[in-house]
Amino acid sequence: MARAKATDTGGEPGETTHSGQFWTLVVGSIGVVYGDIGTSPLYAFREAVRAASGGSPANTEAVFGVLSLIFWALILIVTLKYVIVLLRADNKGEGGTFALMALGQSVAKRSTPLLLALGIAGASFFYGDAVITPAISVLSAVEGLKLVSPAFEHLVVPIALVVLVGLFAVQSHGTARVAQFFGPLTIAWFLAVAAGGLLHIADNPQVILALNPWHGIRFMATHGLLGLTVLGLVFLAVTGAEALYTDLGHFGRKPIQAAWLGFVFPALMLNYLGQGALVLSNAEALANPFYLLYPEWALMPMVILATCATVVASQAVITGAFSLARQAIQLGLLPRFAIKHTSEAMAGQIYLPRVNWLLLAGVVLAVLTFKSSSHLATAYGVSVTAALVIDSLMAFFVVWKYWNWPLWKAAGLMIPLLFIEQTFFAANIMKLFEGAWVPLAIAGLLSLVMFTWVRGYGILLKITRRNEADLDWLVRKLEAKPPARVPGTAIFLSSDINAAPTALMHNLKHNRVLHERNVVLSIRTEETPRVPRHERVEIDRSNETFVRVVASYGFMETPSIPKILESCRRKDLNVDIGATSFFLSRRSLRTTSKSEMPRWQERLFIWLARTAEDATTYFKIPTDRVVEVGTQVAI
Repeated sequence: MARAKATDTGGEPGETTHSGQFWTLVVGSIGVVYGDIGTSPLYAFREAVRAASGGSPANTEAVFGVLSLIFWALILIVTLKYVIVLLRADNKGEGGTFALMALGQSVAKRSTPLLLALGIAGASFFYGDAVITPAISVLSAVEGLKLVSPAFEHLVVPIALVVLVGLFAVQSHGTARVAQFFGPLTIAWFLAVAAGGLLHIADNPQVILALNPWHGIRFMATHGLLGLTVLGLVFLAVTGAEALYTDLGHFGRKPIQAAWLGFVFPALMLNYLGQGALVLSNAEALANPFYLLYPEWALMPMVILATCATVVASQAVITGAFSLARQAIQLGLLPRFAIKHTSEAMAGQIYLPRVNWLLLAGVVLAVLTFKSSSHLATAYGVSVTAALVIDSLMAFFVVWKYWNWPLWKAAGLMIPLLFIEQTFFAANIMKLFEGAWVPLAIAGLLSLVMFTWVRGYGILLKITRRNEADLDWLVRKLEAKPPARVPGTAIFLSSDINAAPTALMHNLKHNRVLHERNVVLSIRTEETPRVPRHERVEIDRSNETFVRVVASYGFMETPSIPKILESCRRKDLNVDIGATSFFLSRRSLRTTSKSEMPRWQERLFIWLARTAEDATTYFKIPTDRVVEVGTQVAI
């Protein structure tokens, strides 16, 4: 998905050079950042008031209570936590779960394992959200057809599936051509949302009094368990808030803040207030208060516009899923997946086939299982609330350690927010057996996969290093007894720049030859989103036999051997890729009774390793220049 990039002027993220560029970023952020939260009026108010009314016609107490809770949830969680606080907690201009995790790890070294666990959990819950969001958004939009004509009722699910399958099918072609329309289309959506609300606030002008927090507090205090249930559904109005922070690097802080405070938030509240006024004046409108805001002639255009808006919202989630998977791979949390760049101009335009089709399978299964947005609403919210709680926990370390706030001050800011979010989480977890188990199961499975990969890869590295010789020791041995030398350059990929790569040792052992020039290349992932090009490679020429090269990449970048060699040439290490042999170790893993992992986890790790993308393809090494040396490792 094409996203404008904030110009780096040496100041804060989002400080742009020209006002024209600033407004371009504002429009872009409306199309990408707010797509998810912008489609919440389709179902959030309806589901919350239905629950608050307990099956009876909507009453003033229920409507005022729900509207008050929605308004203050948007104020406290979206505006205060994300727009005001977290947008300032950038990692070199970037935001998101892994950016926050890396930022916290850079200043809280003792808490690194805890932050790693939180980062894995946060990413896992994001994928639970990524399955539900497209399903509930598109279904709720297409359900408007039932108001156009009852004959459309049995077509809602098939049409939603066609839209979703089509959306995932075009991902491999990239979205650069259509992404330029996302901002204007979403602006049109928010204008229509605001207009629909304005048309009906006059039906019951007193609905504005619902903004008083007392109505929400009183409803919660007097309705016990029902109040908690309603709170879980109110949270549907906040889903998508995490996108504000995730997309920080694409648009910058100030454009995202301007879009929310000056346009998106007012439009949303006008619509919610309009729905409230409509339901109070006509109790039957609760069947679908969003679409009933509009005159009959506008129903079909609104269904089409809503479907387009939900497709944009779903696209933002899919793009986020691709980006998060790439970051997880770079940070060593997942095995290598195939990554295809769909645009030469936009580095963020990537496509991960495996992630795409797994997401599609999950979305289709969700639509076929729940069949309506009302049923899906029971499954929604758990993953989002969990992700918000995790963000707050990691943000506490950043505020305390990175911003150097006193402990009491950091706790005073984050603990009240954590309390509110944990209350929302408790409200959503009550729907566990009604569908909330779905995103929990997805998050649990992904957490298990990532923890298994981290643990298994750590054990594998330990075994490999135990069996590898020290490179300096090997150089001394080769100087004492030089092997036959052959012309050309050999590059050996190694995870440890000081160890003699396994492929090198096997080449010497079996072929008894050494190339004229040998390069030991190690690719390192930094705790920063991107590494400047001039800092990409470090070259150590202290040894005449071997040149050591360390290539550094950020966790939002994908390594490329041809580009690494380009950087080497700029530092006077000229390597002709057409006359170079690349030596790679291909490990064949097998189980052992002495494994440090349980047998099931050992087998899972071995399966994950076998499904990993081939190093030759992943690092873009010319296939005709690769020599693979096989080794067996028992883990």
